[in-house]
Amino acid sequence: MQRASSFLVSGGCDAQGRVPVLSHLDKLARVQETHRLNWHVGMIDEDTIRRLAPHADVVSFDVVGSRDTTRRIYGLDLSLDDYMATLDALARHVRVVPHITIGLDAGEIIGERDAVRALAQRQIKRLVFIVLIPTAGTELAGCQPPSPEQVADFFLWTRSALPRCELYLGCMRPRGDYRRRLDAFAVRAGLNGIVNPSPTARDLAIELGLEPVWSDECCALS
Repeated sequence: MQRASSFLVSGGCDAQGRVPVLSHLDKLARVQETHRLNWHVGMIDEDTIRRLAPHADVVSFDVVGSRDTTRRIYGLDLSLDDYMATLDALARHVRVVPHITIGLDAGEIIGERDAVRALAQRQIKRLVFIVLIPTAGTELAGCQPPSPEQVADFFLWTRSALPRCELYLGCMRPRGDYRRRLDAFAVRAGLNGIVNPSPTARDLAIELGLEPVWSDECCALS
């Protein structure tokens, strides 16, 4: 069995959208002595960031571009400016990789372009996309994710808006035929990396003259 070289530190958020990481900080600091750590922290304050920073190899930070979406999906009254303020605070202390969930608002693409525009102003170096997965037992169970064609159009638009940014398609996206189609679109749209790519995407990349480079780490750490 292959030994893990890194861990994702995550969990549920409190009523303010924060992951309560400090109560576990001592234990996780010991883990970091032998493993790299990728943290989900949510909307934490700068004092917490300072305490966390020595133990974080990277922070993965979700950005939502629509206040209405944040209210409907998360039950939080947060604007894009609030997300950017937390992102800026994180960036002052630790490496941070923003994530955008495409179709977060019940499968509709609403504030995602606004989020990309705000990130473009900060000249980010890497951005990870994930796609809504309607999940049984949740209020969004009956929703449909945006079509692969809609997501591909958003990929192309983002590649134009962020020409020097590394764009990754992350692990959280629908499976099956949806994934096969989407992964192929991601290759053609010029994304830099795909987590757990479908064989179709791998074969297409080789057919187009690209040389796949494999990594065993989370895309935020690689």
